[in-house]
Amino acid sequence: MNFLDSSETARLADIDGPGVIRHIWMTVPDKTSAGPWVLRDLVLRMWWDDDERPAVEVPLGDFFCNGFGQRALVTSEPIVVAPTGGLNCYFPMPFRRHARIELTNEHPGPVGGIYYQLDYTVDDEVADDTALFHAHWRRSNASTALGEDHVILDGIVGSGNYVGTYIGLTALERFWWGEGEVKFYLDDDEEYPTQCSTGLEDYAGGAWAFQDALRANPSPAPLTFSAPYCGYPFYSAEDRTGHSRSPRSSTAPSPEWRT
Repeated sequence: MNFLDSSETARLADIDGPGVIRHIWMTVPDKTSAGPWVLRDLVLRMWWDDDERPAVEVPLGDFFCNGFGQRALVTSEPIVVAPTGGLNCYFPMPFRRHARIELTNEHPGPVGGIYYQLDYTVDDEVADDTALFHAHWRRSNASTALGEDHVILDGIVGSGNYVGTYIGLTALERFWWGEGEVKFYLDDDEEYPTQCSTGLEDYAGGAWAFQDALRANPSPAPLTFSAPYCGYPFYSAEDRTGHSRSPRSSTAPSPEWRT
Protein backbone atom coordinates (compact mmCIF):
# COMPACT_ATOMS: atom_id res chain seq x y z
CA MET A 1 0.00 0.00 0.00
CA ASN A 2 1.35 3.39 -0.99
CA PHE A 3 -1.73 5.63 -1.07
CA LEU A 4 -4.66 6.11 1.33
CA ASP A 5 -7.48 8.47 0.48
CA SER A 6 -9.20 10.59 3.11
CA SER A 7 -11.71 8.50 5.17
CA GLU A 8 -10.30 5.31 3.62
CA THR A 9 -9.26 2.29 5.68
CA ALA A 10 -6.52 -0.14 4.67
CA ARG A 11 -6.16 -3.64 6.10
CA LEU A 12 -2.50 -4.21 6.95
CA ALA A 13 -2.86 -7.74 8.32
CA ASP A 14 -5.45 -10.53 8.33
CA ILE A 15 -3.78 -13.60 9.86
CA ASP A 16 -5.14 -16.90 11.10
CA GLY A 17 -3.57 -18.13 14.32
CA PRO A 18 -2.25 -19.16 16.62
CA GLY A 19 0.66 -16.85 16.14
CA VAL A 20 2.68 -13.88 17.38
CA ILE A 21 3.38 -10.59 15.63
CA ARG A 22 7.07 -9.95 16.36
CA HIS A 23 7.89 -6.67 14.63
CA ILE A 24 6.04 -3.85 12.87
CA TRP A 25 7.85 -1.42 10.60
CA MET A 26 6.15 1.53 8.92
CA THR A 27 6.97 4.84 7.33
CA VAL A 28 4.56 7.62 6.36
CA PRO A 29 4.92 11.32 5.51
CA ASP A 30 4.44 13.69 8.42
CA LYS A 31 2.55 16.29 6.36
CA THR A 32 0.68 16.81 3.09
CA SER A 33 -0.69 19.80 1.22
CA ALA A 34 -3.88 19.32 3.29
CA GLY A 35 -2.11 19.84 6.60
CA PRO A 36 0.85 18.93 8.82
CA TRP A 37 -0.71 16.46 11.27
CA VAL A 38 -0.60 13.17 9.37
CA LEU A 39 0.88 11.30 12.34
CA ARG A 40 -2.14 12.26 14.46
CA ASP A 41 -4.69 11.81 11.66
CA LEU A 42 -3.77 8.23 10.74
CA VAL A 43 -5.43 5.86 13.23
CA LEU A 44 -4.04 2.39 13.95
CA ARG A 45 -6.45 -0.33 15.11
CA MET A 46 -5.81 -3.99 16.01
CA TRP A 47 -8.18 -6.83 16.82
CA TRP A 48 -7.29 -10.19 18.38
CA ASP A 49 -9.32 -13.38 17.99
CA ASP A 50 -13.09 -12.81 18.01
CA ASP A 51 -13.22 -9.44 19.79
CA GLU A 52 -15.57 -6.88 18.27
CA ARG A 53 -13.81 -3.92 19.89
CA PRO A 54 -10.20 -3.21 18.90
CA ALA A 55 -7.51 -3.95 21.47
CA VAL A 56 -5.42 -1.14 19.98
CA GLU A 57 -6.97 2.17 18.86
CA VAL A 58 -4.34 4.91 18.78
CA PRO A 59 -3.14 7.68 16.44
CA LEU A 60 -0.25 6.25 14.48
CA GLY A 61 2.33 8.78 15.66
CA ASP A 62 1.40 8.45 19.33
CA PHE A 63 1.62 4.65 19.09
CA PHE A 64 5.25 5.09 18.05
CA CYS A 65 5.92 7.80 20.71
CA ASN A 66 5.73 10.61 18.16
CA GLY A 67 3.02 12.93 19.42
CA PHE A 68 2.06 16.45 18.31
CA GLY A 69 2.03 15.26 14.70
CA GLN A 70 5.82 15.73 14.56
CA ARG A 71 8.69 13.32 14.16
CA ALA A 72 11.17 12.62 16.92
CA LEU A 73 13.94 10.04 17.12
CA VAL A 74 13.23 7.34 19.72
CA THR A 75 15.65 4.62 20.80
CA SER A 76 14.10 2.22 23.31
CA GLU A 77 13.64 -1.50 23.83
CA PRO A 78 10.06 -1.75 22.47
CA ILE A 79 9.84 1.32 20.18
CA VAL A 80 12.43 2.71 17.76
CA VAL A 81 11.89 5.69 15.47
CA ALA A 82 14.89 5.96 13.19
CA PRO A 83 15.89 8.44 10.47
CA THR A 84 14.01 9.38 8.43
CA GLY A 85 10.64 8.41 9.85
CA GLY A 86 11.20 4.67 10.27
CA LEU A 87 8.58 3.53 12.82
CA ASN A 88 9.41 0.26 14.59
CA CYS A 89 7.51 -1.67 17.27
CA TYR A 90 9.00 -4.76 18.95
CA PHE A 91 6.20 -5.53 21.42
CA PRO A 92 5.26 -9.22 20.96
CA MET A 93 1.56 -9.48 20.10
CA PRO A 94 0.21 -13.02 20.48
CA PHE A 95 -3.16 -14.15 19.15
CA ARG A 96 -4.89 -17.50 19.43
CA ARG A 97 -7.24 -17.62 16.45
CA HIS A 98 -6.97 -14.47 14.37
CA ALA A 99 -5.26 -11.08 14.07
CA ARG A 100 -6.49 -8.07 12.11
CA ILE A 101 -4.69 -4.72 11.79
CA GLU A 102 -6.10 -1.68 10.01
CA LEU A 103 -5.01 1.90 9.28
CA THR A 104 -7.65 4.62 8.79
CA ASN A 105 -6.96 8.00 7.22
CA GLU A 106 -8.77 10.81 9.07
CA HIS A 107 -6.54 13.43 7.44
CA PRO A 108 -8.36 16.14 5.43
CA GLY A 109 -6.69 14.87 2.24
CA PRO A 110 -5.08 11.76 0.78
CA VAL A 111 -1.82 10.47 2.22
CA GLY A 112 0.73 8.95 -0.13
CA GLY A 113 4.02 7.28 0.61
CA ILE A 114 2.72 4.75 3.15
CA TYR A 115 4.89 1.63 3.45
CA TYR A 116 4.84 -1.15 6.04
CA GLN A 117 6.13 -4.60 6.94
CA LEU A 118 4.87 -7.00 9.60
CA ASP A 119 7.01 -9.90 10.80
CA TYR A 120 5.12 -12.70 12.54
CA THR A 121 5.22 -16.39 13.35
CA VAL A 122 2.36 -18.89 13.18
CA ASP A 123 1.60 -22.21 14.86
CA ASP A 124 3.05 -20.87 18.11
CA GLU A 125 1.85 -22.38 21.37
CA VAL A 126 -0.43 -19.64 22.71
CA ALA A 127 -2.08 -20.80 25.94
CA ASP A 128 -5.60 -19.75 26.87
CA ASP A 129 -4.26 -17.59 29.71
CA THR A 130 -1.69 -15.77 27.56
CA ALA A 131 -1.96 -11.99 27.97
CA LEU A 132 -2.84 -10.09 24.80
CA PHE A 133 -1.43 -6.70 23.80
CA HIS A 134 -3.62 -3.61 24.29
CA ALA A 135 -2.97 0.11 23.73
CA HIS A 136 -5.28 2.97 24.70
CA TRP A 137 -5.18 6.69 23.83
CA ARG A 138 -6.92 9.62 25.46
CA ARG A 139 -6.48 13.36 25.68
CA SER A 140 -7.38 16.12 28.11
CA ASN A 141 -7.53 19.07 25.74
CA ALA A 142 -7.40 21.87 28.35
CA SER A 143 -10.50 20.23 29.84
CA THR A 144 -9.27 19.25 33.32
CA ALA A 145 -9.92 21.64 36.17
CA LEU A 146 -7.14 22.99 38.40
CA GLY A 147 -6.08 20.17 40.73
CA GLU A 148 -7.95 17.51 38.76
CA ASP A 149 -6.00 14.44 37.66
CA HIS A 150 -5.65 13.46 34.04
CA VAL A 151 -6.64 9.79 33.88
CA ILE A 152 -4.14 7.78 31.87
CA LEU A 153 -5.96 4.45 32.06
CA ASP A 154 -8.95 3.01 33.90
CA GLY A 155 -11.61 0.32 33.64
CA ILE A 156 -9.15 -2.56 33.20
CA VAL A 157 -10.35 -5.77 34.87
CA GLY A 158 -8.45 -9.04 35.27
CA SER A 159 -4.84 -10.10 35.45
CA GLY A 160 -2.21 -8.54 33.24
CA ASN A 161 0.98 -6.54 32.93
CA TYR A 162 1.33 -2.78 32.52
CA VAL A 163 4.04 -2.23 29.90
CA GLY A 164 4.35 1.56 29.77
CA THR A 165 3.01 4.98 28.88
CA TYR A 166 3.79 7.58 26.27
CA ILE A 167 2.77 11.07 27.41
CA GLY A 168 2.73 14.20 25.24
CA LEU A 169 2.18 17.44 27.12
CA THR A 170 1.68 21.03 25.94
CA ALA A 171 2.36 23.73 28.52
CA LEU A 172 0.03 26.70 28.14
CA GLU A 173 2.34 29.01 30.11
CA ARG A 174 6.09 29.43 30.51
CA PHE A 175 6.30 27.87 33.96
CA TRP A 176 7.43 24.34 34.80
CA TRP A 177 4.98 21.62 33.77
CA GLY A 178 6.31 18.76 35.93
CA GLU A 179 5.68 17.59 39.51
CA GLY A 180 2.33 15.95 38.70
CA GLU A 181 3.01 12.51 40.11
CA VAL A 182 1.84 9.38 38.27
CA LYS A 183 -0.36 7.20 40.50
CA PHE A 184 -1.16 3.50 40.06
CA TYR A 185 -4.34 2.29 41.76
CA LEU A 186 -4.32 -1.51 41.74
CA ASP A 187 -6.97 -4.03 42.76
CA ASP A 188 -8.59 -2.78 46.01
CA ASP A 189 -6.82 0.61 46.19
CA GLU A 190 -9.17 3.49 46.92
CA GLU A 191 -7.81 6.50 48.82
CA TYR A 192 -4.11 5.70 48.37
CA PRO A 193 -2.42 4.20 45.31
CA THR A 194 -0.06 1.24 45.41
CA GLN A 195 2.54 3.28 43.51
CA CYS A 196 3.05 7.04 43.40
CA SER A 197 5.95 8.76 41.62
CA THR A 198 7.52 12.02 42.81
CA GLY A 199 6.83 13.91 39.58
CA LEU A 200 6.11 13.45 35.90
CA GLU A 201 9.72 14.12 34.91
CA ASP A 202 10.89 11.55 37.48
CA TYR A 203 8.45 8.97 36.09
CA ALA A 204 10.09 9.52 32.67
CA GLY A 205 13.53 8.84 34.17
CA GLY A 206 14.68 12.45 34.50
CA ALA A 207 15.39 14.67 37.49
CA TRP A 208 15.29 18.41 38.16
CA ALA A 209 13.81 19.01 34.73
CA PHE A 210 15.35 17.92 31.45
CA GLN A 211 18.12 20.49 31.09
CA ASP A 212 21.87 20.87 30.97
CA ALA A 213 22.26 22.50 34.41
CA LEU A 214 20.42 23.75 37.50
CA ARG A 215 20.64 27.48 37.01
CA ALA A 216 18.52 30.52 36.37
CA ASN A 217 21.04 32.70 34.54
CA PRO A 218 21.78 32.08 31.77
CA SER A 219 18.65 30.07 31.03
CA PRO A 220 19.32 26.31 30.99
CA ALA A 221 19.19 24.47 27.69
CA PRO A 222 16.60 21.68 27.36
CA LEU A 223 18.05 18.23 26.65
CA THR A 224 16.26 15.30 25.04
CA PHE A 225 17.28 11.68 25.50
CA SER A 226 16.25 8.10 24.78
CA ALA A 227 17.03 4.97 26.81
CA PRO A 228 15.84 1.34 26.76
CA TYR A 229 12.89 1.91 29.12
CA CYS A 230 12.46 5.67 29.49
CA GLY A 231 13.10 8.90 27.67
CA TYR A 232 12.27 12.51 26.78
CA PRO A 233 12.61 12.37 23.00
CA PHE A 234 10.92 15.60 21.95
CA TYR A 235 10.98 19.25 23.00
CA SER A 236 9.74 22.31 21.12
CA ALA A 237 9.06 25.88 22.21
CA GLU A 238 7.62 27.08 18.90
CA ASP A 239 5.07 26.07 16.31
CA ARG A 240 7.01 25.24 13.17
CA THR A 241 4.01 24.11 11.11
CA GLY A 242 2.90 27.58 10.02
CA HIS A 243 -0.56 26.12 9.63
CA SER A 244 -3.94 27.39 10.81
CA ARG A 245 -6.62 24.81 11.50
CA SER A 246 -9.72 25.05 9.32
CA PRO A 247 -13.19 25.05 10.96
CA ARG A 248 -13.72 21.49 9.69
CA SER A 249 -10.47 19.99 10.89
CA SER A 250 -10.40 17.60 13.83
CA THR A 251 -6.73 16.58 13.45
CA ALA A 252 -7.43 13.75 15.87
CA PRO A 253 -9.25 10.41 15.83
CA SER A 254 -13.03 10.48 15.59
CA PRO A 255 -15.01 11.72 18.61
CA GLU A 256 -16.96 8.50 19.00
CA TRP A 257 -13.96 6.73 20.52
CA ARG A 258 -11.98 9.68 21.85
CA THR A 259 -12.06 9.99 25.68
